[in-house]
Amino acid sequence: MARKLEKLRNIGIIAHIDAGKTTVTERMLYYTGVTHRMGEVDKGTTVTDFDPEEQQRGITINAACVTFQWKDVIVNLIDTPGHVDFTAEVERSLRVLDGGVVVFSAREGVEAQSETVWRQADRYHVPRLAFVNKMDREGADFQRTYDEIHDRLQANPIAVQIPVGAGPAHAPDPFRGVIDLIEMKFRAFKGETLGAEIIEGPIPDELRDEAELWRTQMLDQLFDYSNELAELHLAEEPVPAELIRRVLRDATLHLLVVPVLCGSALHYIGIQPLLDAVAWYLPSPADMPPVKGIDPKAKKQPAEVTRRPDPEEPFCGLVFKIVADKHGDLHFVRVYSGRLKAGTRVYNPGKDKKENVSQLWHVQADRRTQVEQVEAGDIVGVIGLRHSVTGDTICSPQHPILLEQIKFPETVISMAIEPESTADRKKLAETLEMMKRQDPTFRAEESEETGQTIISGMGELHLEIIKNRLLRDFNLNVRVHKPRVSYRETVERTVEVTGTCHRQMGGQMLTAEVRVRLEPLPDAEPPVIVTAAPEAEEELTRPYLEAVLEVLREQAAGGGSLGFPLMNVRFTVLGGKVHETESSEIAFRQAAADAFHKARQEAGIVLLEPIMRLQITLPEEYLGDFVSDLQQRRAVITKTESKGRTMVIHAEAPLANLFGYADAMRGLSQGRASCSMEPATYAPAPAEVLKTFL
Repeated sequence: MARKLEKLRNIGIIAHIDAGKTTVTERMLYYTGVTHRMGEVDKGTTVTDFDPEEQQRGITINAACVTFQWKDVIVNLIDTPGHVDFTAEVERSLRVLDGGVVVFSAREGVEAQSETVWRQADRYHVPRLAFVNKMDREGADFQRTYDEIHDRLQANPIAVQIPVGAGPAHAPDPFRGVIDLIEMKFRAFKGETLGAEIIEGPIPDELRDEAELWRTQMLDQLFDYSNELAELHLAEEPVPAELIRRVLRDATLHLLVVPVLCGSALHYIGIQPLLDAVAWYLPSPADMPPVKGIDPKAKKQPAEVTRRPDPEEPFCGLVFKIVADKHGDLHFVRVYSGRLKAGTRVYNPGKDKKENVSQLWHVQADRRTQVEQVEAGDIVGVIGLRHSVTGDTICSPQHPILLEQIKFPETVISMAIEPESTADRKKLAETLEMMKRQDPTFRAEESEETGQTIISGMGELHLEIIKNRLLRDFNLNVRVHKPRVSYRETVERTVEVTGTCHRQMGGQMLTAEVRVRLEPLPDAEPPVIVTAAPEAEEELTRPYLEAVLEVLREQAAGGGSLGFPLMNVRFTVLGGKVHETESSEIAFRQAAADAFHKARQEAGIVLLEPIMRLQITLPEEYLGDFVSDLQQRRAVITKTESKGRTMVIHAEAPLANLFGYADAMRGLSQGRASCSMEPATYAPAPAEVLKTFL
């Protein structure tokens, strides 16, 4: 059945770990009638955390898709992980979603991973709402969290609700409901009916002034976006709720404001108004601008083409997730335009391959419903694709378009893994290949030196979960070695070298000369740039120059002098000499390889180590112990701040010195501290670390 575009919402729930995303999702599913019993994260009974590892750890690892109807709106919702090791799940979800609900804990406020997901949403221009959760917790502070959204995230928050009270039931003024600033009503949620029954009434007299103050602030902030609203407000005439919502929606869609709501998902407060806000303020696919791509068949310069979110346009979609299955991989596809029917063929322009679409499925977490056709704006599971991977475009063969790919962060940690028996070797290789298809931030390759398989990921937890899956889900007997850091290499200085080829091969003399410059380049994007100076194009014919550039790219992909991947470098072909009779592409390829090795040798080695950004929350009395421990780990403390009776340390430290930090932190604080870390940058490693590799 076709879904009306205007009544569709493709949204993601994103947040720092433990802010309550999965609990918010569970409440939404209950109030919309999808489930008849609320799952609890602590009991491992939630709909979206259906993986055994997720249930055991009480965290989200895989982004899960669920669909439900709220009033007249159909919502495709993706519950994403909060742990930084699974940031790829957030990255690929945001790439294909139209809107986001960012959940903050009222006690912890804006945390490290909150900033990361916010930056990801900024990068993909995703309009969003903010939901300040856990208002019933000790130390909850709505005003502080609201201010942090403004100060730390450089956002423009607009409160559309304020809490009544804060803290648990035994607090002096416990959290017991919300005030709607648009309709100026007090709403309480009956605990006996699990929040399904909402009691609406006038604002208590003692809170009337505060509510008026917040409402005035809301209307003042909306002045800039509507002359009609500004005139009514200045004339002190009533501003209709519908007008406020219309202006809020328009400003939210244009990324000018972030509506802020509050509640407690655990105690059933504030979820229905959040669902209303999703319908009112977040975009439908019809509100989104046309997607842009390039025409892969264009003969000259790549021509830009667009597709409107319209079923009548030619079909195009983006593969954003793959779930490996014994009966065939399930590819999650966001349909941007046109219609996709089961049993048809589509084109993958990136791979230049035709693909079969055997079956289409609407996915409900771990349950599926087969459908015959989907239209623009929908998210669907496809069975039958063989060549397509995460980030690939699929489209109508008659109207090709290549959409921008999804960029994933580099891996920072690796470890060796070996099968216990030769019988397991082939099965391990097949399993790792399948896991690579599922997870774009997971790498597995065989070391030429040792013959061991090296697996790489985003952090200790990431690799631990992969190891557990190999043992539990695939019954593989494997030996796992200690994790190690994924170092990188760059060069110390700029050098210019001449690569030559002057040798006889097969009775023929080969002669060529190439001049190449190698230079360090801070924050190069991509990490290795290979280019040609204008004079090189004059001195060398196109086939010779192409051969030189290709060899430099191949050699650079092989890594630096120590065997680690190169980064932050640029190779520039400056020119060369062509012999009238003895030059050939083979000669220039050999001269280019000679130039590469000379340049790498003369430019000096700089070993780069991954630096992690840490945010540690701890009781005040342990501050001294933590500071001294961090200093021993070569950490640089960038900031410490006080939040009530707890302290927050912001620091940067080398990953090599953070293995096992979670255990050390528990020991230092008797289990009362928490920490989040994310990759920050690569920085030169100390001389003593470099010496171990020379």
